[in-house]
Amino acid sequence: MSEIKTRFRTIDGLSVRYAESDGPHDHEALLLSPWPESLYAYDATWSRLAQHAHLIAVDLPGFGHSQLREDLLSPKAMSDFIVRIADAFGLAKPHVVGPDIGTSAVLFAVAQHPGRFRSAVVGTGGAAVPLQLGSPLHEWVHAEDLAPYRAVDPKVIVTVAVDNIKGYELPEVVREDYLASYVGQRFVDQMPYVRAYRTELSILEDLLPTIDAPVQIINGRNDPVVPVANAEYLHERLPNSNLDIIDAGHFIWEEAADDYARTVVDWWRKN
Repeated sequence: MSEIKTRFRTIDGLSVRYAESDGPHDHEALLLSPWPESLYAYDATWSRLAQHAHLIAVDLPGFGHSQLREDLLSPKAMSDFIVRIADAFGLAKPHVVGPDIGTSAVLFAVAQHPGRFRSAVVGTGGAAVPLQLGSPLHEWVHAEDLAPYRAVDPKVIVTVAVDNIKGYELPEVVREDYLASYVGQRFVDQMPYVRAYRTELSILEDLLPTIDAPVQIINGRNDPVVPVANAEYLHERLPNSNLDIIDAGHFIWEEAADDYARTVVDWWRKN
C-alpha cells in the first residue's frame, strides 16, 4: 500500500492533484511529476525523502490527474506555474525536484525567479541544443502529424513506456494510476509540451549561465529516451551544478530508487 495519499487543490483556476508528507521539517521540497507517469513516480523514494524534508508532490497541469490548460503546455509557461504552486502551498524557499519534463521548466523557473528556490534537482529531461533525444521521445517531438497517435490507445503507449522500467516491479496501485492518468486523448493533448523543446530549449540555453541557484543533475547512464549528453550539456553551462550519473535507464527514481533518494538527500543536506 502506498504512503502517498492524494488530494486536489484549485490553483489559478485549475484543479491540481497533490500529495503531502506528514510532519514538519526544517526543509521543504516541491516534487514535480515526470511523464508519462504521475506523482506516484515518487512512491519508491517517498519514505526516505520524507525523513529529510516536508514534501509536496504535484501532478503538473495537464499531466497525471491535474487539469489541462493549453497555454501551459510548454516549459517556459509551466515555469511560472511552478512558482504559483509554491506560493499556493506557502513554500517560502523550497528545494524543487523536477525530473524528466520538469527539467526545463524548473530551470526556466530558477532563472526567471532568482532566490525563489533553495536548490533544484533535475535530469532525464531534454536540454541540449541541438536536440539530442532518443526513442520514442525524438519521434514525439518531431512528428509532422499527431493523427496516428490519436488512433492509438494511450494505455498501450503508457504500458510500453513503464514496461521499460528495469529491475523494479511497479506496485499495482502505481501502475493503475499511471494508466488512469492518460485516458482518452489526454496523452496526445500533452505532446505540445515536449514539442516546444524545438523552440524553447534555445531560449533556455541563453539563460543557463545566469542561474546562480545550486542545481543537482541526475541522469541514467543507459537512458535510451534522454541520453546522458543532455545532463552533461547542463553541467557544462550551469555555474553552480553537480552531476551524478547513475547506472540505470530512464526511470531512475524507480529503477535505482536507493541511489536516487540518496543523491537527492545528500544534495539537500549540502544546500
